[in-house]
Amino acid sequence: MVVTRVLVAPRELVWAAWTDPKHITHWWGPVGFSTTTSAYDLRAGGIWRFVMHGPDGRDYQNRITFDEIVRPERIVYHHDGADDVEPVQFRTTVTFEDLGGKTRLTMRALFPSAAARDRVIKVYGADEGMVQTLSRLADYLAEPLATSLAQRTD
Repeated sequence: MVVTRVLVAPRELVWAAWTDPKHITHWWGPVGFSTTTSAYDLRAGGIWRFVMHGPDGRDYQNRITFDEIVRPERIVYHHDGADDVEPVQFRTTVTFEDLGGKTRLTMRALFPSAAARDRVIKVYGADEGMVQTLSRLADYLAEPLATSLAQRTD
């Protein structure tokens, strides 16, 4: 699955919004979801543990392991589907392309098989969820809070 979005924000600002858990809380997940992060260690081998709270009251436990961090160009991570998290396995590469004041963000999720990908789309609506997540990021970057974030990254 691949989702691309051009964000009206400089790459450093998009990177900051993506890599600071106090900001991720405001935009991560599809429309109607909220996210609670319990651990966030942005380095190769570091773990991001979070719960996505669905609008239906269901909680989705997640654990992501960061494989590669190339500031401010790329983040590579994997979700291993272990016993204590949602049973989904995939590896995602997120790229942040500088477009001179804008940023092209691309998320490319690779699954162990086409059947695994199809199951995640059918059971979790992951394809639409990725689109909605990037839409929420775009909205967050347009808010006044993003202005203060931009001032802190200068």
